[in-house]
Amino acid sequence: MAREITGFSNPLVKRVRSLREKKFRKAEGLFLAEGLRILTEAREASMLPEMLFHAGADHPLARDLIDAMEAAGGDVIETSADILSKISGKDNPQAVVGVYRDRLTPLEQVDRGSADIWIVAQSLRDPGNLGTILRTGDAVGAGGLILIDDCVDPFSVEAVRASMGALFTQKIVAARWEEFIDWLRQGAGQLVGTSLNTTKDYQEVEYREPVFLLVGNEAQGLPEAYEAACDMLVKIPMLGKADSLNVAVATAVMAYEVLNQRRRRA
Repeated sequence: MAREITGFSNPLVKRVRSLREKKFRKAEGLFLAEGLRILTEAREASMLPEMLFHAGADHPLARDLIDAMEAAGGDVIETSADILSKISGKDNPQAVVGVYRDRLTPLEQVDRGSADIWIVAQSLRDPGNLGTILRTGDAVGAGGLILIDDCVDPFSVEAVRASMGALFTQKIVAARWEEFIDWLRQGAGQLVGTSLNTTKDYQEVEYREPVFLLVGNEAQGLPEAYEAACDMLVKIPMLGKADSLNVAVATAVMAYEVLNQRRRRA
C-alpha cells in the first residue's frame, strides 16, 4: 500500500523516529535500516521491511525495492528528505529507510552444522565493532554471531549501518554464558578463545569444524573462567608496542585463518 506523509507531527513519523532508542526497539520488536545498499542486501536475502520510507524513487534500486514491497502488500510511504532526516537522525539522510522486524534467533534453533565457522562475542560495547564483525562473518561464510552476556544492541542504527547489510545474512543470537556453554557441549563444536594468556600461535594449531571463535570485551578481554572453558586459547603475535588488536580486526584475522586452513584441506 503506497501513501504519502508530509507533516513532521504525523504519529507514524514519531513512532518510527522513536526506534532510534533501544527501549522502543525492544518494546516494538522493530529496528531501522537506511540506505539503498543495506536495504537491497536485505531484499536479496529475501527480507523486506514492514514499512519503507522514501523521498522519491529516482534510483533503479529504489524502484526495485518499492516494486517488491507493493507486490508483497507492504507499507510504502513517500515523504520528504527533511522527514527522512528526522527519522534517521542524519543531516544528509539516505534515500530510503526501512522498518524491519528484529532478527534474533533463539540459541536452541541454531543448526551448528550449517556452517564451519561461528563467531561468539562477549560483552561487546562498540556498535561499529559489532557491525564490522558481522561483515567479517558474512565474508568468511560464518553461520552467525552469538552475543554473550550484555552486548551493545545489534539493531541500533549505528550497528546496522556498520554491518553494511551483513545483519541480514548472518544469524544473530543473544545468550548468557551459562546457557551458551551448556548448549555448545551438547554437540560438536571446538571453542577457540583469543587471549594474551597463552603461548599458542593462532597459525600453529589445527581448527576442527565447526569452530566457535570466542572474542572478549574491547577493554577487558575474556574473563578467566571463560578462557578456562575453551578447548583452546590462541594468541595473535604483536611485534610492536601495542599488546592487542582491535577486537573486530582480531576477529577477522582469526576467521580468515580458520577459513584458509579449511581451504588448504579441500
